[in-house]
Amino acid sequence: MSTQKFCGGVSAVGVGLRQYKRGEAPMPEQGVLVQAIVDACEDAGINPADVDGFVSYGDDKNEPVRLMSDLGTKNLCINTQVWGGGGGGIAAAFGLAAAAIGSGQARTVVVFRALVQDNSGRMSAAVMRHHLNDHIIGAGLIAPAQICALRAQRMFEYHGISNAITEELVRASYYHGSRNPEATSYGKELDIDAYRNGRWIAEPFRLFDCSRENDGAGAIVLVADDVAKDLRKPPVRLLGVANGCEKGWGDLLENDTHYDSAGFRPVAKRLWEQTGLTPSDVDVVQLYENFSAQGIASLIDHGFCSYDNVEEFVRFENLIAPSGALPVNTSGGNFAQGFIHGFGTAVESVRVLRGESANPVADARVCLLAGGPGAPTVSSALFGRADL
Repeated sequence: MSTQKFCGGVSAVGVGLRQYKRGEAPMPEQGVLVQAIVDACEDAGINPADVDGFVSYGDDKNEPVRLMSDLGTKNLCINTQVWGGGGGGIAAAFGLAAAAIGSGQARTVVVFRALVQDNSGRMSAAVMRHHLNDHIIGAGLIAPAQICALRAQRMFEYHGISNAITEELVRASYYHGSRNPEATSYGKELDIDAYRNGRWIAEPFRLFDCSRENDGAGAIVLVADDVAKDLRKPPVRLLGVANGCEKGWGDLLENDTHYDSAGFRPVAKRLWEQTGLTPSDVDVVQLYENFSAQGIASLIDHGFCSYDNVEEFVRFENLIAPSGALPVNTSGGNFAQGFIHGFGTAVESVRVLRGESANPVADARVCLLAGGPGAPTVSSALFGRADL
């Protein structure tokens, strides 16, 4: 298997993740973020002062110029953010970082996301401010769960899919989280009765169908391949990135052509064309699951299964490491690891290909990272081992 070098060849070389229970971060958001960036640089074996570019997404409030003094930044060459308040921009942020490195605008770029409730408020409130316009609020939709619930109900009813399928995905995430010492669910697999009888959030979603909220920050360092080969850890190549949406998709309408979709259809098509890979080449998937049904829709949109065979494909045994055909969310994902606007899924994309995951996938060579499903714009990325 070989792929064309994306942006001339860019690799992830260091990761950092600091996570705390919501409302219990030991310091303000910027302090937590600086720690995560320093951890990522230490992981890579580089000086934080040598970082010359920063990219984020999801209305992150931490402007790079305010990080410079804490990091000792020598030269700031790029500082940018993906449009959109949701997690749909998470993979797109890596595309911006790679473009900056490939075009010579920067040499060492950190992709990051930070979220501490005392500074940024509740994530649900932040998303509401960004996405829920007067048209939507006037119809009585005042939370992201309600919008995604409507899309989920369309998928279940129109395509005749049993909503019991979501239990399989949630259970797999908790299986992985229970084995990950960093996860909020460490040591605790999903209580099936608690899942099935959890309080309603927005039908068809009960409590455990929804992602968590946590304080914390994450950072990943990217450099050119020729630099990466001489650093501390095995590099993980960024194979490709695609983001955006198609005509008729957007939060002003809420009446999209493929209303049951997670929004990835045109994005996934471009990602496969760009890299020359197919779903069969992917060994492990890190899904952004804001809500359980949207995780299912993401798998369908990317071509791992269809509406006709999704119930056969999305089974607990098929989704867990090491024995499943396609392990999903090997750190526990947003359900069971924790939720810093999904950044843990990006960190796990690197770790699982390095062989550092708490739930290892033997001989994994390609990992798909999928951004926030159901957002007005979404993004996906493929990461691969350096020997591809």
